[in-house]
Order: sequence, then C-alpha cells, then structure tokens
Amino acid sequence: MSAPGARRAPRDPDRPRQVRDPDAPRPPRRPTAADGVVVVDKPQGWTSHDVVARMRGIAGTRKVGHGGTLDPMATGVLVVGIGRATRLLTYVSGADKDYDATVRLGVTTTTEDAEGDVLTVRDASGVDRAQVEAAALPLTGDVLQVPSAVSALKVDGQRAYARVRAGETVELAARPVTVARLDVVDVRTAQVEAPDGSTVAVLDVDVAVTCSSGTYVRAIARDLGDALGVGGHLTALRRTRVGGYTLGAARTLDDLSAGPADEPVTVLPLAEAARAALPARELSEPEARALSYGQAIGAGPGDDGPTAAIGPDGSLVAVVALRGTGVRPLVVFAPA
Repeated sequence: MSAPGARRAPRDPDRPRQVRDPDAPRPPRRPTAADGVVVVDKPQGWTSHDVVARMRGIAGTRKVGHGGTLDPMATGVLVVGIGRATRLLTYVSGADKDYDATVRLGVTTTTEDAEGDVLTVRDASGVDRAQVEAAALPLTGDVLQVPSAVSALKVDGQRAYARVRAGETVELAARPVTVARLDVVDVRTAQVEAPDGSTVAVLDVDVAVTCSSGTYVRAIARDLGDALGVGGHLTALRRTRVGGYTLGAARTLDDLSAGPADEPVTVLPLAEAARAALPARELSEPEARALSYGQAIGAGPGDDGPTAAIGPDGSLVAVVALRGTGVRPLVVFAPA
C-alpha cells in the first residue's frame, strides 16, 4: 500500500489564491448520484482527500468516501463510495492490491520516496539485474515489514508522519504483510548529481507488485536498496488494482466532471460494487427478508468471512459473516 498518511503537496507560493466573488452566481448543483462506487484514476499531486472533495461536487452529495489512501505522488485506482456505498469501503480497503512502481537504487531520502530530501547518494553501477532479482526474492511471501516512518500509524496517539515532521526520530515495529509478487520488469542506468557536485551512476528498477493491505511499497524500495548495499527510494507509483476494481474501469476526474450538468454521474451499483470486493451469496426470498430485519440465516459453504448477500431481485441485501452456527448481517443495505 502506498501510503496511509498521504502528505499534501506544498502550495506554490507564486500561485495566487482563488477567491470566489460573493456576487457571482453559483454553478448549478449536479443531481445527487445513486448509491454506488466510482473507480477514479487519481491524478498525481492530489491527495485522496482532494479527490473526495472534488467527487462531492461531481456526485452532488457530501456522503462520499474512499477505500484506501494514495500518496499525492501516486496515481491510479482510488475506489470512491457514494451514499450507502461508503459502508462498503471497510471491505474495499482490506483487499489485496497491484502496483506498478519504479525504485531508484543508489539514493535514499527522508521519506523513502521522491517527495523527501536526499540523504545519501551512492554509486550503483556495480549492481546488475540478476542481483536485483536475487535481492527481491526474500522480500516476497509472508514477511515482516517495518512500515515507513512517514506513515499514518499512531505512536503514543500521534501520527508517525507528524512526529517526523516535528523533527522526532520514529521507529515502528515490524508488521506481518504478504507480498505475493515482486517482479523486476526493467532495469536501466541513470546519472544523478551528488551533494559534492559529482555525477553518480544509479539504477532505476521498474517492478510489478501484488501485496496485501497494509504493505508499504515505499518500504519495499527501501529494503531492496538496503539489501543491495546502495540504498533506494520510490520514484513512481501507480495502483492498477484494488480487489476486483481495476484500472480498466477507472475514470479521470476530468471525465467525470464532463458529464451533463443536469444528469447524475454514473456509478457502479451497490450489488456490483459488493461483488467486486467480496465473495457473493445468492439468497432466497425468506433469507433476504430475514437479513433485512437483522436476523440470522443458515450457514452455507464459504460463509466464514465477510460475504455480499444478494437478494433474488439482484439487489445487495447485506454484508454477512458467520457468527456461531448461523450467518448474521454485519451491514444491512435493504430496507426492512
């Protein structure tokens, strides 16, 4: 995961602030969108909160949230829930994810990515692709990963990144994560200027990553550089999948804004959105009725984890899970 603890890009001091003319007419409010999900292709330089704020205007409602933070530097899949779909986002954020990333070997930074200040520059010209692939192998599978210090994890009640900004040294405990795939896609050399003004050869490595929720791709870049003895940091990150939501289904904010002002934005309906995030169970009419009242129903195969319960009419009735000997609703969507 790129970045719980997204950092807002600094404002350009030369850019004049836009002040709305109080006498100017307000643009017409777009009709409220139906409950559902929109997969946004997040632009570089935007925080996830920025995207949510923009989507509130596009969707014509303040009830908008996102399912998994991306740093401002990162682009790609950001799942946005509208209306009742915000109640699905807990299950979206816990899904596994795919990323395309670029790691620069030979340079370390304060944030382990390109937004931080350079700490060290080392010659990486002696590192070849075979060595990179060998160093990547121990970083895959079920591993203990030390999160980035500039993360949103809390230390004594305060976000780690806030403590780092205040000048503190933050050490976080390693956490279990799963890196199912860390493929080296391309390796190429580059030249950078060292603090002393000399030119140093570094290595840019494109990787494809599949990982569990809670994984920091920045930390993978750091650990890969440490394993090779030259240091490293993340220079580019694009999220291509979150669970069943893919980049192919994503739309840019400009595309979403370009629709007719008198028509609501198109969303992925609740049932389809739930199927993309969770396994699904088809219900009988009596089962759908019972769940809509918060009652338990009989357990079926594969009902141990959160499951999307779909009614006979194709609508999302609830998200359910096994509790004791029966299946009970965690979240009810159908009106009783």
